[in-house]
Amino acid sequence: MEILSRGKTDSASSRNATSSGGIGGPGVGTAGGRTNQRKAPAPATLEDFIIRRDYTGARAFLEYSNGDDEEGKEGDKDLQQQQIDQWIAYCSFHLGDYQQALNQYKSLQENGKQNLELNLAVCMFYLGLYEEAHQMMSLVIESNPLKQRLLFHLAHKLGKEEQWVNLLEELQNSPNIEQQLSLASMHYMRSHYQEAIDVYKRVLVDNKDYMAINVYLALCFYKLDYYDMSQEVLDVYMGQHADSTIAINLKACNRFRLFNGRVAEQEIKNIADNGTFGADLIKHNLVVFRNGDGALRVLPGLLNIIPEARLNLAIYYLKQGEVQEAHALMKELQPTSPHEYILKGVVHAALGQQLGSKEHIKTAQQNLHLVGSSATECDTIPGRQSMASAFFLYEQFEEVLVYMNSIRSYFVNDDIFNYNFAQAKCATGYYKEAEELLMQINDMDIKNQHTYCMILAKCHVHCGHPELAWNVFITRDTNAEAFILLQLIANECYKCEEFWVAAKAFDMLEKLDPSPENWEGKRGACAGVLYALATKAHRGRPGGGISEVIGLLRDSSNSQADLMIKTIRKHISSFK
Repeated sequence: MEILSRGKTDSASSRNATSSGGIGGPGVGTAGGRTNQRKAPAPATLEDFIIRRDYTGARAFLEYSNGDDEEGKEGDKDLQQQQIDQWIAYCSFHLGDYQQALNQYKSLQENGKQNLELNLAVCMFYLGLYEEAHQMMSLVIESNPLKQRLLFHLAHKLGKEEQWVNLLEELQNSPNIEQQLSLASMHYMRSHYQEAIDVYKRVLVDNKDYMAINVYLALCFYKLDYYDMSQEVLDVYMGQHADSTIAINLKACNRFRLFNGRVAEQEIKNIADNGTFGADLIKHNLVVFRNGDGALRVLPGLLNIIPEARLNLAIYYLKQGEVQEAHALMKELQPTSPHEYILKGVVHAALGQQLGSKEHIKTAQQNLHLVGSSATECDTIPGRQSMASAFFLYEQFEEVLVYMNSIRSYFVNDDIFNYNFAQAKCATGYYKEAEELLMQINDMDIKNQHTYCMILAKCHVHCGHPELAWNVFITRDTNAEAFILLQLIANECYKCEEFWVAAKAFDMLEKLDPSPENWEGKRGACAGVLYALATKAHRGRPGGGISEVIGLLRDSSNSQADLMIKTIRKHISSFK
């Protein structure tokens, strides 16, 4: 499970694509909303740069303008300088240099510029300084739409539910486009994607020139797993803005879900090394597209920049078997989205199995069951996977099969799915189907697992293939796990009346541990072989006949073995 980062982040290098009116995630403000661009005349003016959203050029223009006017009254020069500095701060903000913008606004305030509290609060918000931003907002006297939006998003970030509900109602009743877009972004952040889509579509009906709304719609469709639909809507925007980093990145994410990482990487290879807008975003997603290659080099530095980096680093640790490291990353995370709940559940399940901790298993059950039973996720593939996993941990395997059967067609060649499916089949007695699923698996990491060998051996025995089960043991290294596997083969073969392989297994166990229990198992299995030979049964007979049984007993140090050999020889004609 990889979590791709699709949109804007709080990183300085992942530049904000919204207008100054926007606060929050995708869908805030009117990014790309006005597409009527005109060529910059010569000489260029500040307005030309702003219209083109060329904030780097605008800032350079302003900094160059600082030394242009050497003459004039002192007061006029100070006022002009304040205006230039305020525009420079504005450009810094739109370039994603929020700390620099904050410092510039603070400097302006210290030099007597008033009514900058709202600007300061917006910068603090984008820097994640939510408490400080909220305190600054208490100094903002005038009411305006931007103040309302910022308070709305701060209430969400700080968990001020009552204030959030009141502001939600105000925004829902507002005809202001930026308020509606801010509302849609909130729906997106709270994983209410269909509600966000409804808002975006209403705005787009009367504002077809707001092209960037198509990107926000595409993001919502992506989150709902409608990758084809996401790309179709995204193509509308890319028809006019083919060089948009955010759009190219989202297209790559769609390609990754529809095809594979190699195809996705082709989409972003031309912008991967530019070092400009979205550099952190691209670096992060390249790690995902390359199946975790470079994860330890790239992701730790992005933990506080791109939210998905923490999740993907945890996934990387899980795949490497470093469960404690994955848990350390996830333990402080308070899940807010389905994939966060799922990952937290998986980490606790792995840790619970590793430590034998019922507490961690219980936490895993709660997280996975919450996703699987939620109204928004219960009919999605991840939702049904989550419910199957929860029932797996509850050891309610019949229920596991109900959910896994409902999504099986999506994972026909998926080794991990087939492995889990086979375990549930085996636990419910569907040994033939479980055997077939296990034999389909190609992943050597799975095939080398002790659990895989145990289940495969059990299925072989119950499907009438005891020699195949014996071969599973022979190919294993001699260790404690191999001893447990041998015990399973011996006991399962005995129960299924596969007495010859049971006798061989108990013989090996007796040599490793000459306990009374192992001798009794061997004696009973040998007696079963004699019965199979005497009755000419189809199962439980050695290929070499009675002599193989005598050879097995001759190797035993137990005195009863000699008595059995004498009895067999006395009645040997009955076993031919």
